[in-house]
Amino acid sequence: MLLEGKKLLITGVLTPASIAFSSARVAQEQGADIVLTGFGKGFALTQRSARRLPATPDVLELDANDPSQVSALAEELQRRWGGLDGFLHAIAFAPQDALGGNFLETPWESAATALQTSAYSLKALAVGMLPLMRARGGAIVTLDFDASQAWPLYDWMGVSKAALESVARYLARDLGRHRIRVNCVSAGPLRTIAAKGIPGFADLAGVWQGRAPLGWDVTDPEPVARAVAFLLSDWASAISGEILHVDGGFHAMGAPIATRAEAEDGAASAGATDATDATDAAEPAGATEPAGAAEPAG
Repeated sequence: MLLEGKKLLITGVLTPASIAFSSARVAQEQGADIVLTGFGKGFALTQRSARRLPATPDVLELDANDPSQVSALAEELQRRWGGLDGFLHAIAFAPQDALGGNFLETPWESAATALQTSAYSLKALAVGMLPLMRARGGAIVTLDFDASQAWPLYDWMGVSKAALESVARYLARDLGRHRIRVNCVSAGPLRTIAAKGIPGFADLAGVWQGRAPLGWDVTDPEPVARAVAFLLSDWASAISGEILHVDGGFHAMGAPIATRAEAEDGAASAGATDATDATDAAEPAGATEPAGAAEPAG
């Protein structure tokens, strides 16, 4: 199995629809021992979801913005396992006034919260877990959303994801000497609790359907979870500082993809135009075609 014997920390599990939940399940199926983390009001949700995994893991308290909790988590994992092989960082948050088209009006306090929780927390957790990973090496994976361009309504969360990608690269630089790899998985939109907090999510998901050449199912986090498992495994031992897109190919397309029917209609229309041009060339000057004869239908 891909993760046989690995000791992994999985953050960000809320409900079974969470990407982190699917990642935890796949990790267990691939032989890993895991521990989950929960925080605040979501802690009970994480515990409930843990019971739906193949084997119920323990859930430990973690506010990634609280250094004392990061230290306490590291001490507990050291006591349990004596080390750590890797972790999934699935932590992100932005206040409502940092989303939904409020980019120009967002106060620094809200932007700072988004940046600290969604990007700086990766560094904080990596540094906190470093003593457990330094001797044996390992892998860190964080969940991303393509930050190479601006998205409608995503606002300061988009800025935070750009910061997250940069933090991952710098961590890859500084942790590489300890044989610790750091990578991002840039997922397409998925219908999770986090997505419900993003205004206009349904519209964004609809755009994906028209542009991803492989198609995209907003209800299926399994492909993302498998990519996470791969990057946490020894099969990715020479990959670091990477952004792995698991989005149906959306990121590589410059425009919406025509459906097969649309492509066939376009080819038929082009053929009709070519035939008309050839006819025009043979007709006497001044002859005319019926209006619209060479226009494509629709």
